[in-house]
Amino acid sequence: MTLLQFVEGPMWYFAATVFLVGAAWRVIGLLAIGRKTDLSPAKHSAAVGFIKGNLRHFVPRTTFAERTWFHWLAGYAFHLGLFALLFFAAPHVKFIEQRILGFGWPAMSRTWFIIAAEIAFAGLIVLWVRRIADPVMRQISDRDDHMGSWLTFLVMLTGCFALGESDPGLRTLHMGLVNLWLIYFPFSRLMHAFTFALSRGYTGAIYGRRGVTP
Repeated sequence: MTLLQFVEGPMWYFAATVFLVGAAWRVIGLLAIGRKTDLSPAKHSAAVGFIKGNLRHFVPRTTFAERTWFHWLAGYAFHLGLFALLFFAAPHVKFIEQRILGFGWPAMSRTWFIIAAEIAFAGLIVLWVRRIADPVMRQISDRDDHMGSWLTFLVMLTGCFALGESDPGLRTLHMGLVNLWLIYFPFSRLMHAFTFALSRGYTGAIYGRRGVTP
Protein backbone atom coordinates (compact mmCIF):
# COMPACT_ATOMS: atom_id res chain seq x y z
CA MET A 1 0.00 0.00 0.00
CA THR A 2 1.39 3.39 -1.02
CA LEU A 3 1.22 6.44 1.21
CA LEU A 4 -1.42 7.96 -1.09
CA GLN A 5 -3.55 4.84 -0.83
CA PHE A 6 -3.18 4.99 2.96
CA VAL A 7 -4.25 8.62 3.36
CA GLU A 8 -7.15 8.16 0.93
CA GLY A 9 -8.10 4.79 2.40
CA PRO A 10 -7.68 3.75 6.06
CA MET A 11 -6.64 7.17 7.34
CA TRP A 12 -9.53 8.86 5.51
CA TYR A 13 -12.11 6.47 6.97
CA PHE A 14 -10.63 6.88 10.44
CA ALA A 15 -10.62 10.69 10.15
CA ALA A 16 -14.18 10.74 8.78
CA THR A 17 -15.36 8.55 11.66
CA VAL A 18 -13.71 10.79 14.25
CA PHE A 19 -15.24 13.81 12.56
CA LEU A 20 -18.78 12.41 12.44
CA VAL A 21 -18.76 10.89 15.92
CA GLY A 22 -17.04 13.91 17.49
CA ALA A 23 -19.34 16.43 15.82
CA ALA A 24 -22.45 14.45 16.77
CA TRP A 25 -21.20 14.12 20.35
CA ARG A 26 -20.64 17.88 20.63
CA VAL A 27 -24.04 18.78 19.16
CA ILE A 28 -25.94 16.19 21.22
CA GLY A 29 -24.09 17.38 24.33
CA LEU A 30 -25.23 20.94 23.72
CA LEU A 31 -28.82 19.87 23.13
CA ALA A 32 -28.78 17.70 26.26
CA ILE A 33 -27.88 20.68 28.44
CA GLY A 34 -31.38 22.03 27.94
CA ARG A 35 -32.42 25.26 29.60
CA LYS A 36 -33.40 26.43 33.02
CA THR A 37 -37.05 26.40 34.00
CA ASP A 38 -38.58 29.82 33.55
CA LEU A 39 -40.06 31.30 36.69
CA SER A 40 -42.29 33.77 34.85
CA PRO A 41 -44.91 33.33 32.10
CA ALA A 42 -43.73 33.76 28.52
CA LYS A 43 -44.47 37.12 26.93
CA HIS A 44 -43.77 35.98 23.36
CA SER A 45 -42.76 32.89 21.40
CA ALA A 46 -39.35 31.33 22.05
CA ALA A 47 -39.51 29.61 18.65
CA VAL A 48 -39.95 32.93 16.87
CA GLY A 49 -37.10 34.33 18.95
CA PHE A 50 -34.91 31.37 17.90
CA ILE A 51 -35.50 32.12 14.24
CA LYS A 52 -35.05 35.87 14.64
CA GLY A 53 -31.90 35.35 16.66
CA ASN A 54 -30.35 33.50 13.72
CA LEU A 55 -31.60 35.73 10.92
CA ARG A 56 -30.66 38.93 12.76
CA HIS A 57 -26.99 37.96 12.84
CA PHE A 58 -26.65 37.48 9.10
CA VAL A 59 -26.32 41.24 8.64
CA PRO A 60 -24.52 43.74 10.91
CA ARG A 61 -26.55 46.07 13.07
CA THR A 62 -26.82 49.57 11.66
CA THR A 63 -25.14 51.02 14.75
CA PHE A 64 -21.98 48.96 14.21
CA ALA A 65 -22.07 48.53 10.42
CA GLU A 66 -19.45 51.20 9.72
CA ARG A 67 -16.94 49.55 12.08
CA THR A 68 -17.64 45.92 11.20
CA TRP A 69 -18.47 45.89 7.49
CA PHE A 70 -15.01 44.59 6.49
CA HIS A 71 -15.20 41.78 9.06
CA TRP A 72 -18.71 40.89 7.88
CA LEU A 73 -17.63 40.96 4.22
CA ALA A 74 -14.49 38.89 4.89
CA GLY A 75 -16.52 36.33 6.81
CA TYR A 76 -18.95 35.86 3.95
CA ALA A 77 -16.12 35.75 1.40
CA PHE A 78 -14.28 33.03 3.29
CA HIS A 79 -17.26 30.84 4.19
CA LEU A 80 -19.01 31.05 0.83
CA GLY A 81 -15.73 30.58 -1.05
CA LEU A 82 -14.83 27.56 1.07
CA PHE A 83 -18.33 26.10 0.58
CA ALA A 84 -17.93 26.39 -3.19
CA LEU A 85 -14.50 24.73 -3.06
CA LEU A 86 -15.63 21.89 -0.81
CA PHE A 87 -18.71 20.90 -2.76
CA PHE A 88 -18.16 22.06 -6.35
CA ALA A 89 -14.46 21.59 -7.09
CA ALA A 90 -14.20 18.81 -9.68
CA PRO A 91 -11.90 16.53 -7.59
CA HIS A 92 -14.20 16.91 -4.58
CA VAL A 93 -17.34 16.12 -6.56
CA LYS A 94 -15.60 13.02 -7.91
CA PHE A 95 -14.40 12.01 -4.43
CA ILE A 96 -17.86 12.47 -2.90
CA GLU A 97 -19.41 10.39 -5.69
CA GLN A 98 -16.89 7.56 -5.41
CA ARG A 99 -16.30 7.44 -1.64
CA ILE A 100 -19.34 8.88 0.14
CA LEU A 101 -22.69 9.25 -1.64
CA GLY A 102 -22.43 7.16 -4.78
CA PHE A 103 -23.63 10.04 -6.94
CA GLY A 104 -22.35 13.47 -7.88
CA TRP A 105 -23.41 16.75 -9.48
CA PRO A 106 -21.98 19.21 -12.01
CA ALA A 107 -18.65 20.66 -10.93
CA MET A 108 -17.55 24.22 -11.48
CA SER A 109 -14.99 25.01 -14.14
CA ARG A 110 -11.32 25.63 -13.43
CA THR A 111 -11.89 29.37 -13.87
CA TRP A 112 -14.62 29.46 -11.25
CA PHE A 113 -12.46 27.30 -8.97
CA ILE A 114 -9.70 29.92 -9.14
CA ILE A 115 -12.18 32.73 -8.46
CA ALA A 116 -13.73 30.89 -5.50
CA ALA A 117 -10.27 30.07 -4.12
CA GLU A 118 -9.12 33.69 -4.35
CA ILE A 119 -12.27 34.87 -2.57
CA ALA A 120 -11.88 32.27 0.17
CA PHE A 121 -8.18 33.01 0.67
CA ALA A 122 -8.79 36.75 0.80
CA GLY A 123 -11.53 36.34 3.41
CA LEU A 124 -9.49 33.97 5.57
CA ILE A 125 -6.38 36.17 5.48
CA VAL A 126 -8.34 39.31 6.38
CA LEU A 127 -10.01 37.53 9.29
CA TRP A 128 -6.68 36.25 10.62
CA VAL A 129 -4.92 39.61 10.21
CA ARG A 130 -7.77 41.25 12.14
CA ARG A 131 -7.33 38.62 14.83
CA ILE A 132 -3.68 39.54 15.39
CA ALA A 133 -3.95 43.28 14.65
CA ASP A 134 -7.04 44.29 16.61
CA PRO A 135 -6.17 44.69 20.33
CA VAL A 136 -9.46 43.21 21.54
CA MET A 137 -9.38 40.27 19.12
CA ARG A 138 -5.77 39.60 20.01
CA GLN A 139 -6.66 39.38 23.71
CA ILE A 140 -9.58 36.97 23.26
CA SER A 141 -7.82 34.74 20.68
CA ASP A 142 -5.88 31.69 21.80
CA ARG A 143 -3.83 28.92 20.21
CA ASP A 144 -6.91 27.07 19.04
CA ASP A 145 -8.09 30.05 16.96
CA HIS A 146 -4.74 30.31 15.19
CA MET A 147 -4.33 26.57 14.70
CA GLY A 148 -7.77 26.31 13.12
CA SER A 149 -7.06 29.20 10.77
CA TRP A 150 -3.64 27.94 9.69
CA LEU A 151 -4.73 24.33 9.27
CA THR A 152 -7.64 25.46 7.10
CA PHE A 153 -5.27 27.69 5.10
CA LEU A 154 -2.86 24.80 4.49
CA VAL A 155 -5.67 22.47 3.45
CA MET A 156 -6.88 25.06 0.93
CA LEU A 157 -3.37 25.85 -0.32
CA THR A 158 -2.36 22.23 -0.89
CA GLY A 159 -5.74 21.63 -2.50
CA CYS A 160 -4.97 24.31 -5.07
CA PHE A 161 -1.54 22.79 -5.70
CA ALA A 162 -3.05 19.33 -6.14
CA LEU A 163 -5.89 20.48 -8.40
CA GLY A 164 -4.44 18.83 -11.48
CA GLU A 165 -4.11 15.48 -9.63
CA SER A 166 -0.99 14.78 -11.68
CA ASP A 167 1.49 14.77 -8.77
CA PRO A 168 0.88 11.95 -6.24
CA GLY A 169 3.05 13.75 -3.68
CA LEU A 170 0.91 16.90 -3.67
CA ARG A 171 -2.27 14.84 -3.55
CA THR A 172 -0.88 12.83 -0.63
CA LEU A 173 0.06 16.00 1.25
CA HIS A 174 -3.37 17.51 0.65
CA MET A 175 -5.28 14.42 1.76
CA GLY A 176 -3.06 14.00 4.80
CA LEU A 177 -3.83 17.57 5.88
CA VAL A 178 -7.53 17.07 5.15
CA ASN A 179 -7.53 14.05 7.45
CA LEU A 180 -5.80 16.02 10.22
CA TRP A 181 -8.34 18.83 9.71
CA LEU A 182 -11.23 16.38 10.05
CA ILE A 183 -9.78 14.90 13.24
CA TYR A 184 -9.09 18.32 14.75
CA PHE A 185 -12.45 19.81 13.74
CA PRO A 186 -14.82 18.41 16.43
CA PHE A 187 -12.49 19.35 19.28
CA SER A 188 -11.84 22.93 18.21
CA ARG A 189 -13.70 26.16 17.55
CA LEU A 190 -14.14 25.03 13.98
CA MET A 191 -17.24 23.35 15.39
CA HIS A 192 -18.96 26.72 15.17
CA ALA A 193 -19.89 25.58 11.66
CA PHE A 194 -22.44 23.30 13.36
CA THR A 195 -23.12 25.13 16.61
CA PHE A 196 -23.49 28.77 15.56
CA ALA A 197 -27.19 28.32 14.80
CA LEU A 198 -27.78 26.72 18.20
CA SER A 199 -25.95 29.44 20.13
CA ARG A 200 -27.61 32.30 18.25
CA GLY A 201 -30.98 30.61 18.43
CA TYR A 202 -30.69 29.91 22.15
CA THR A 203 -30.03 33.56 22.92
CA GLY A 204 -32.80 34.62 20.55
CA ALA A 205 -35.24 32.18 22.18
CA ILE A 206 -34.53 33.60 25.63
CA TYR A 207 -35.00 37.16 24.43
CA GLY A 208 -38.06 36.19 22.43
CA ARG A 209 -39.73 34.51 25.37
CA ARG A 210 -39.08 37.57 27.54
CA GLY A 211 -40.38 39.90 24.87
CA VAL A 212 -36.99 41.51 24.25
CA THR A 213 -35.83 42.36 20.72
CA PRO A 214 -32.63 40.33 20.04
